[in-house]
Amino acid sequence: MSNIRLAFPLLLALLGGTAGVAALRQDPFDHAEHAKLFPGCENCHAGITDPARSVWPTAESCASCHDGTVEKQVTWTAPAGPAPSNLRFTHAKHAEEVLAKAPADSALQCDACHLEKNGQWMAVSRTRSAQCLDCHKLPAEHLAGADTSCATCHLSLAEATTLPRERVAKFGTPANHDAANFMTSRGHGELAKPPAGTDWAIAPSCTTCHARDFCAQCHVNAPEVKLIQAMAPDPRSLAITAELKEPASHEDGRFLARHGGQARKDAASCATCHTQQSCVACHRTQPAIAMALPEPGPGRGTGAVIERQQPASHTVGFADWHGQEANAAPKTCAACHARAECLDCHRPNPGASGSYHAAGFLTRHPAAAFSRESDCAGCHNQATFCATCHEKAGLANSGRALAGGYHDSRGSFLLSHGTAARQNLESCVTCHTERDCLACHSAQTRRFNPHGPGFNPERLRRRNPQTCAACHGNAIPDDD
Repeated sequence: MSNIRLAFPLLLALLGGTAGVAALRQDPFDHAEHAKLFPGCENCHAGITDPARSVWPTAESCASCHDGTVEKQVTWTAPAGPAPSNLRFTHAKHAEEVLAKAPADSALQCDACHLEKNGQWMAVSRTRSAQCLDCHKLPAEHLAGADTSCATCHLSLAEATTLPRERVAKFGTPANHDAANFMTSRGHGELAKPPAGTDWAIAPSCTTCHARDFCAQCHVNAPEVKLIQAMAPDPRSLAITAELKEPASHEDGRFLARHGGQARKDAASCATCHTQQSCVACHRTQPAIAMALPEPGPGRGTGAVIERQQPASHTVGFADWHGQEANAAPKTCAACHARAECLDCHRPNPGASGSYHAAGFLTRHPAAAFSRESDCAGCHNQATFCATCHEKAGLANSGRALAGGYHDSRGSFLLSHGTAARQNLESCVTCHTERDCLACHSAQTRRFNPHGPGFNPERLRRRNPQTCAACHGNAIPDDD
């Protein structure tokens, strides 16, 4: 193979820069001046055909001429380590594959990649990417190739360990990234899917330039997306920055009013950009809405940062008449406000002006409390607040549990209090404790049966015998 002129590894280049080809280093060696001395490239670059040897010429081989007598001495030290590149290409592998397919193929010769067509021998230059693309039947414009063609020449970014971060930052942008829908799931999301009939976990067009860290800049749900997890992590991918932009659907003037329904129907689409904090920023009293979204943490992007803004309806003076809207649509208020915020102003306080209740409410509050028109316990401690007022008004029980007082307005209440207790026991416990009931309804006292029709004592005893012991003690009867 002495007549085969294989390509100079000194001239390897990185495809992918904005100019198409970026040189690894400036070659100081004048190949044209030495054209008559070397009949083939392998004389100096033995590693081209023999992977066990270095692709660089040795200092001794140069010194055979440049010994200070025949020619002036030169200083030459071969570069240490592999050249920074994300090319899948190696000279030895390339030669092997070409020989297997077409032994007489001109691609075996150096000038196929390093010499301009019909150029003078040894007038070599850095790798001519256009000629490589032409040979592989790819578009002349480097970044215009099909998405599946990236793996023909390039390793994934995670595999190209010698490639420095600054080179990654200079990667060009393919034309399909400028499409209007590229940032949607139907854009780059579809392009990331592996081609049919391949065993790839993700399209190589993505992994050539990107890694998992890059995707996590926007995708707060990155740990849950299989395509993203199929990419290896690599912090160098952050040299290419991504900007999280608001989708077109969010620009609709009605989106804010409708986003709740859309989020409940398709929470997964929201989880791409939003964490639970996005919801809680406004919906402070409805954390259940946010549970479908991921919590912020390692491996996730920051996502959309939501700032709570005052609705247009909250104009100057809104505090004076907001009660009407609150009564008409309390759920609307509850979307942003917690009960505690209301109680800061509306908790009855003799030293404060105004009141939560309308004028004259005191005269009808028993009916409102009984029908639960208002949640009294939200503001009042019923065991102290209500009892204190009733005692001062003479409406409290002054002796035995049911011996007059609050229930005097209904003379027969003693006979029907059981029904009232079963219907709304919470009203009873506002004033009464368990011992008031046990004064009559106990096996040790008057033995009034508190059990209603159809009572199954055996079932209750199996479930919780302590309930029976509250009245019967240790002498729990066999039947009711």
